[in-house]
Amino acid sequence: MWRSYTRTQKLWTYAAATAVTTGTAVYIYHDKRHHRPPLLLPPRDKIVYAEAATQPSPTATTLLPTDKPLWKAPSREQLIQQSKQKEFDLLVVGGGATGTGTAVDAATRGLSVAMLERDDFASGTSSRSTKLVHGGVRYLQKAITELDYEQYKLVVEALHERKIFLDIAPHLAGQLPIMLPVYKWWQIPYYWVGCKMYDLFAGREALESSYFLTRSKALEAFPMLRKDELVGALVYYDGHHNDARMNVALALTAVYHGATVLNHCEVISLIKDDNGVNCGAKVRDTFTGEEWQVKAKGVINATGPFTDGVRKMDDEKTPDIVAPSAGVHVILPNYYSPRNMGLLDPATSDGRVIFFLPWEGSTIAGTTDSPTEVTPNPMPKEDEIKWILDEVSRYLSEDVKVRRGDVLAAWSGIRPLVRDPHAKNTESLVRNHVIHVSDDKLLTIAGGKWTTYRAMAKETVDKAIEVFDLKPTAPKCQTEQVMLLGSEGYNTTMFIRLIQEFGMDTEVAVHLANSYGDRAWVIGLISDPTGMTWPTYGKRITPNYPYIEAEVRYACREEYACTAVDVLARRTRLAFLNAEAAYQALPRVVEIMAEELKWDKARQKKELDNAARFLVTMGLHESHASY
Repeated sequence: MWRSYTRTQKLWTYAAATAVTTGTAVYIYHDKRHHRPPLLLPPRDKIVYAEAATQPSPTATTLLPTDKPLWKAPSREQLIQQSKQKEFDLLVVGGGATGTGTAVDAATRGLSVAMLERDDFASGTSSRSTKLVHGGVRYLQKAITELDYEQYKLVVEALHERKIFLDIAPHLAGQLPIMLPVYKWWQIPYYWVGCKMYDLFAGREALESSYFLTRSKALEAFPMLRKDELVGALVYYDGHHNDARMNVALALTAVYHGATVLNHCEVISLIKDDNGVNCGAKVRDTFTGEEWQVKAKGVINATGPFTDGVRKMDDEKTPDIVAPSAGVHVILPNYYSPRNMGLLDPATSDGRVIFFLPWEGSTIAGTTDSPTEVTPNPMPKEDEIKWILDEVSRYLSEDVKVRRGDVLAAWSGIRPLVRDPHAKNTESLVRNHVIHVSDDKLLTIAGGKWTTYRAMAKETVDKAIEVFDLKPTAPKCQTEQVMLLGSEGYNTTMFIRLIQEFGMDTEVAVHLANSYGDRAWVIGLISDPTGMTWPTYGKRITPNYPYIEAEVRYACREEYACTAVDVLARRTRLAFLNAEAAYQALPRVVEIMAEELKWDKARQKKELDNAARFLVTMGLHESHASY
């Protein structure tokens, strides 16, 4: 039979056999490399439920495991006292993704750790991402076209971390199909091979397989897509998440495992011992002005865009390593995209990449990439908003008019690109992240992205154990198996029980389940009656979004929300979804927080004004800059 083959057929057979063998080898390699033990859940005697408050629904009380002790988060005042009373193994400065991830890693290894954040958890870059948990399609393209092994390693690491991310926080993260529209026939095999390589490199940890769509099927899946010259589309899968809620869950998980975590506590200087080695920090409560010292065997700088400010506390002459880059995103109404399909434009008019994704019932579009200055609440520039809208309009049907008035919110995030302090060429930026230890033993972790926060935290704690000669009870990293707070009792149908037990409407129940996981029961228990026949519980703070008043109370009691902005921007995501709706909800949010936190009239007025100014940076018209 073989003799009847032509020379061309033989060559094709050899090629196919080589491809299959290589693919199988790569799959097996990554399957072994990425195999992990089963996920570990918190013990049943530490189920994380807050104490129920007043007048719960009679039927809902049966949902709580009353035969087990209920964990209640320590108050902020208790955590402040803890920070004053002992010397910690580690002091982490910065409460973004990397800082809270480092606190979780250290605490789960048995180290005593304190973490301080000047503003609020995720108040900077970590709440202003594109909301993707991705392996890096662009890195893969460079790895293949440039035969760049370093880019390949970045892709492999990110794909590994993506799977862990989705496993340990299933209520906050999931998979999302993303479409690559194709307008030239020759691009189909190019994109197809790229997507299949993306699947292959993930090995056993791959999500759903990528696939090709014909023109008609592509338009069926994404009806608002431009039809002219469309020849088909490739669809691949990546992860997506609720970034600020993820950051809060990390902070609470660290507290659950024994860490002392404080927001709105500013590091004003570093403390050094007699040998000039950093051994803690002087701290100020940004509300009361009280100052005290937090002592530790080692200090970790995880402040993202503000990295150089902390490094200069250690050494005024140290060169800057952060090259801040602004990324602007806009929020559009949900009719701009399908509910469960994103879109990637791999070749915009100026060569940048833009994503167009469903998020929290709306559509997010971005991002830009331009040099900027480091500020706490950067303003999105109008020309960058216009550029995003122009790029979006190139891919949408002529029937969909992309209007500036449809922008519900817009924000700018600062990406902390970094230079390696040890590199000979100080102008070159590293592709991932940098860990640096100064002469006075300030350990700095900078760069990276949300997807790899856990791997960065692992490397940071490994280095800290070495540099500061620490003795953890668990010498190896535990965070591949540590479920984040809210994950233990979560499942994709728990929203049905919330509806049945509390009489909530479906949209609210789905939101609570996906934002809080099994802690949604607690919010149901402290929810006030609506006074209506239906829904009976779950009074909203704004008509068109599923955020309810009980969330505000829960944020104050259990999630260390201290300001109206904490609630509107990070505990709920209303400020990011619709700046005007957040402005309308602001008085009621302040009223509820005043009841919970005992604010006087002066503090309430201050909160109204501060939140209004913040909302201007989220796209609110400047005429509303004060109340």
